[in-house]
Order: sequence, then C-alpha cells, then structure tokens
Amino acid sequence: MDLLARVWEFVARPIDRFLFGIAMAIVAVGVVTLFSAADQSAARVTNQLASLAVALAAMWVVANVPPQTIARTAVPLYALGVVLLVGVALFGVVVNGSRRWLSLGFTRIQPSELMKIALPLMLAWYFQKFEGRIGWKDFAVAAALIAIPAWLVKRQPDLGTALLLTASGFYVLYLAGLSWKIIVGLTAAAGAAAPFLWNLLHDYQRRRILTFIDPSQDPLGAGYHSSQASIAIGSGGVVGKGWLNGTQTHLDFLPERHTDFIFAVYGEEFGLIGNVVLIVLYVMLIGRGMMIATNASTLFGRLMAGSITLMFFTYAFVNMGMVSGVLPVVGVPLPFVSYGGTALLSLFIGIGILMSVQAHRKLVHS
Repeated sequence: MDLLARVWEFVARPIDRFLFGIAMAIVAVGVVTLFSAADQSAARVTNQLASLAVALAAMWVVANVPPQTIARTAVPLYALGVVLLVGVALFGVVVNGSRRWLSLGFTRIQPSELMKIALPLMLAWYFQKFEGRIGWKDFAVAAALIAIPAWLVKRQPDLGTALLLTASGFYVLYLAGLSWKIIVGLTAAAGAAAPFLWNLLHDYQRRRILTFIDPSQDPLGAGYHSSQASIAIGSGGVVGKGWLNGTQTHLDFLPERHTDFIFAVYGEEFGLIGNVVLIVLYVMLIGRGMMIATNASTLFGRLMAGSITLMFFTYAFVNMGMVSGVLPVVGVPLPFVSYGGTALLSLFIGIGILMSVQAHRKLVHS
C-alpha cells in the first residue's frame, strides 16, 4: 500500500486536480456525444479514447517539465512546425479539397494543430528574451513570426485556422504590452484593407461570408451547414430529445457532425440545459487558466498560460458561434469535444503547460 501511495503521489504531484477534472469532464461530454454523432460506432470512440491516452501521457510529461525547460524547446518546435507546414504544401494528403494532413504511413497528422502550441510558445520565449526592453521592432519581428505559419495554413486552404492562429499570436502581443493605440490602428488598417482582402479569398470562403449575412439565399448549398445546425440546436428545446435520439443527427441532415458540428448534435440531444452545463465547464476551465497565468512568476509563464487559455476561449466561442449561426462557418473544432487525435494532443499539451506553470511557480515573500 505504501508503494502504491508513493507511486500515486509521484504521478499526481504536478497535476492541477481542478484543471484536470474540468478538462476530463468536457472530454466525457465529447465521448458521449461522439458515440451518438458517429452512429454508435464503437471503433470511432475507441480511436478517440486511444488518442486521449496518448494526449494524457503527453500532458503528464509536459506538466513535469519546468517552464524554463519548455522555453528552450520554443525555437526547434516552431521551426519543426513551419517545416511540417511546408511539407503539407508539397506532399500533403488532400481531403475534401483541402491539403491539411501529412501521412506518416501508420497515421496522419495535422501540423496546423501543432502550431497552435508552437506559435505562442515561440512568441512567449522571444518576449521573455527581451524582457524589460521590448520595443516596436520586437513587435514587428513577432508579427512576422505569426504571419509565416498563418500564411502557410491559409494556403491549404484553411482560413479559419489561419485566423485563429493569428488570434493566438495576437494574445501574446497584447499580454506582452502591445499599445492600445497600435491595436486600434491595426484594426482600422484591416478595415480599410477589407475590399482588397476580399479578392484574395477563395470562392467558397466568400460564399460562407455572404451566407452568414443571409443564410436563406442558398439553403441547399453554402447555407446548408448553418441552417441544419440551427435547426438541430433549436429542435433540442430546453431538455433535449435525449441521448441517441437526435433526428437531425440520425437522419443524416447534419453534416460533419462528429467534428466541426458536434455541438449541434449535443444541443439537439441535451437541449438548453446541456448547453448551459457545457458553457459553465468552459468558463471554469478558462477561469482556472487565467488564474494560473496571473499567479505565474515569470513573463514567459504569464504569456504562455494566458495565450493558451485565451486560445481555448477563442476556439470554443468561434465553434459555438459558427454552429449557432452567430459567426460564419470557418471549420473550427470544439475543444476537447470534437473528434480528432492531433487536436486532442495539442489541447492536452496546452493543459500540461498550464500545470507546469502552476506547479513550478516560485513563492514570492513580501
């Protein structure tokens, strides 16, 4: 018994139980919903659970590594991510008209998921290196570091992930002290450049934006995803139709129901009450992450923890907004819920970094 207790103490030492419990509660929601969304496919659920086991192992390893050591991996991890994105452009696997995956023979990986961690990690390392003397040149270098992977992801084409990568990088810039005057100026410049950026979008991306403005103009084409998702969520009512009883889901009206639109499946079967429970779980996860960021003892820890937490918020907000018709359809998975091994791995590595920042924080005596 003493040996088991010691082993458990060693394993659980770096684990933030509150953060871990919330993340696993959201994962449990995802697995239950996936079973229904995948037409009760045990194989797909098994694959997700296998990916979860790998992700949890990676989380534990990262949680045991001090933030200073994690910082040393920033440059090689960022470089690896860029190389893999270039590899996708040259040798990537095409699925549904998009080249987003690399085949490793025994499995496929999506390098843009790796960049979700590598980009804020690189930026946090860069700003800590120049802590106390950060100037506009440093922000310009950081903008270039963001633009390279964002452009490579946009070419796949995956505009949604490219925009969210840009957002995750922007969070680090903001937390590092980017002036509000610059933020307002960049926002105004982006607005002025919108007509020119419109010409750079693919046809399907333009249709998605136009459909967001008026979904009824093409209900069987570009507006189909948004319309069916809204119908599914609305039909769930207050208490939902019950697990495995979603009609939009099981009559095959709802597209991409195990990945990007899994929230519509959940909303239909568990209703408004279920949606509120899931949102509360996300709020608790984000709140705990921001608390860890606030208590971090180094600039790197604050920037990394803050950007990862805000990344969780952005992906959850954008996915729910997209599925409910509040935002355009951009193909963003719901964190810890949507099916996908690479995404689950990157998310739990992010959780591991938060745990590392929390476990290795220094106590400052007043």
